[in-house]
Amino acid sequence: MKLDSGHLTYCTNIHAGESWGDHFESLDLNFPIIKKEFSPNQAMGIGLRLSNSASIDLMNSEELNTFKKWLNQQQAYVFTMNGFPFGDFHHTVVKDQVHAPDWTSQERVDYTLRLFNILAELLPEGLEGGISTSPLSYKFWFSTDDLAFQAKERATLHIIELAQHLISIKNERDIIMHLDIEPEPDGLLETGAEFIDWYENMLLPLAKLNLTKSLKLSELEVENCIKTHICLCYDVCHFAIGYESHAKVIQQLDEKGIKTGKIQISAALKADLALDQESKSAIFEAFSKYNEKTYLHQVVAQKFDQSLIRYRDLPEALENTHNQDVKEWRAHFHVPVFAQDLGLLQSTQEDIIEVLKIQKNNAFSAHLEVETYTWEVLPESLKVPISESIIRELNWVKEQLV
Repeated sequence: MKLDSGHLTYCTNIHAGESWGDHFESLDLNFPIIKKEFSPNQAMGIGLRLSNSASIDLMNSEELNTFKKWLNQQQAYVFTMNGFPFGDFHHTVVKDQVHAPDWTSQERVDYTLRLFNILAELLPEGLEGGISTSPLSYKFWFSTDDLAFQAKERATLHIIELAQHLISIKNERDIIMHLDIEPEPDGLLETGAEFIDWYENMLLPLAKLNLTKSLKLSELEVENCIKTHICLCYDVCHFAIGYESHAKVIQQLDEKGIKTGKIQISAALKADLALDQESKSAIFEAFSKYNEKTYLHQVVAQKFDQSLIRYRDLPEALENTHNQDVKEWRAHFHVPVFAQDLGLLQSTQEDIIEVLKIQKNNAFSAHLEVETYTWEVLPESLKVPISESIIRELNWVKEQLV
C-alpha cells in the first residue's frame, strides 16, 4: 500500500516454501486474503523473498510471465525483495548458515544479480527497487582480525561488481535499483557505526579505485553512483538489540548522504533485570521458552555502567544468568510488532514507534517492510492464523504513520 510516507508491505519470508512452486502456492493462498482486508481499494506491494533455487525457477520466462499475470490480477506489485537468506529458511536448522554463502563468494554475487534481473522485470515503471542482503558475512567465521579484514575487503569488491551492474541497468533501461545492506548482531557489519565506517573507509575508496577508469567517471560521479545503488537496510529490531540511538544513526546517515533503501519493521524481546533474584529467575524462565533450534537468537545484555555483553545465541546467555552487573537483556527473536506486553517479557515496540515517528515527520526511506518471519516457531500463546497476524501487523504500522 502506498502511504504518504512510503510503500508499506510485509516480507514473504514468513511463508514457507523454498522452491518457487511451493513459495508461490503459499503466497497465492495468503496474499489475496491479506490484500482484501488491508488494501481493498488500491494496489498493494509485495516484499518478495526468493531462495536461490526459487530465483533460478523464476528466471524461466514462462514462470515469470505467469507471475506477472497473477500480480496484475491481484492488483499487486513487487518493489522490494529479501536477498538475505540464500537457502532453506524453514523446517531446517538455519542458525549462522543464514549468512552462507557470504559476500566473499561468487555464489552470493550470482544469486543477487539474478534477483535484480528478476526485480527489473517486475518493478512498476518509475518506481525504485531494492533488495536487502546480509552484512557481508558472519564475524565468528574468522579467527583473527586480519582474516576478517580480508573477508570484508573481498566482499566489498564483490558488492562493487554488483553496483556496476546496477549502474548499467540504470543507464540502459532507466531503472533505479539499490542493494540494501542489513547490519545485524554478530554480522561482519553489526552496528550503524560499523556500517558507516565501512561505507566511508572501504566501500567508497575501493569503488573510486576500481570504477573511475572502467566507467570513465570522476571520483565524485563514482561516489554519487555508489550512494544511489548501495544503501542501508534499517532493521529496527537489529538496531534496538544493540541499544543504538535511532535518531543519532538516522541523522548521521543523512549528514553523510548515505541512503536507507528499506526500513524493516521488526521487534525483539527485552526484559528489565534490575529486580530481585526471584523475579529475575522467572524472567529467565520466560526467555527459555523462546530457545528454539531453527534461528540464531543473539542476546545483548546491558550492564549498569552502559557497557554491553554480547552472546552468540540464547543458550549462551541462559548459562550466564547470575551476572549481577546486568540490568537488561534484549534478544534477537522477531515477535509480532503489535505486541508490546509478552507476559514477563516485553518487545522493543517502542523502538519501532520512535523510528516510524521519524519516518512520518521526515521520511528517510520509501520502502517499509514488516518482517516477522518467526511465526512457525513462536510460542503457541502468540500464534494466530498467519494471514490474520500479518493483517494486524500491517494495520498497526499504518496507524503509526497516518
